[in-house]
Amino acid sequence: MSTDSKNNNAKKNKKPVIDNSEDLKDRITESIDAFKLRANLLMANIKEGGEDGYDHSTTTAGEKGLKSGKVSELTVIAPLKEGGAERLKEILKIAGGNLKGATRVGTLHDLRFVFLDDDTRVLFCTAYDGDWDPYIDDFATKIPELMDILFGNVEGWPGIKDPSVKQFILDHQITAAGWYVGVPHLTIQDIRRQDRIVKGINKALDEAQS
Repeated sequence: MSTDSKNNNAKKNKKPVIDNSEDLKDRITESIDAFKLRANLLMANIKEGGEDGYDHSTTTAGEKGLKSGKVSELTVIAPLKEGGAERLKEILKIAGGNLKGATRVGTLHDLRFVFLDDDTRVLFCTAYDGDWDPYIDDFATKIPELMDILFGNVEGWPGIKDPSVKQFILDHQITAAGWYVGVPHLTIQDIRRQDRIVKGINKALDEAQS
């Protein structure tokens, strides 16, 4: 028998090596746990979820952030300057939630500020339409003064018109672990348009009944 034939027979008769290591056991346990989690989530969705006909899956909104349909999320956590929390709180108190200038950013759905870690950091979250780059450009071109009044209290803020501002935002942005949009196919302009239509119809009905 040739040497090659002996080697081939040896390979065929060689028993597989079973890895009894703790690492293998851990991987199996993790796989089982992941399967259980997926099964539990599936059952919860079947029992409690409703089919609305919309695709709620997420993609990326740019270098960071998630996007569902036409709506994207931006989440930023940044350190505040000394005394920055007090100044920013006063600004928001004076505004009373009425940041009218933000309406000029025609893709903005909502925004919120939350103070963290004994007022040393601020959480800034928004929902908006489209992609990341044009959204940040809108802030710089449409409400630059408001942005600098608000974010001038953030440590290291370069100014909304500074060329480095996008990198500054990216450095402090965190992609959401989960992102759900109730009606992902409607932009804020779509929502406003439909609201005007409904108000017009209701007004016409009221006038017809009076």
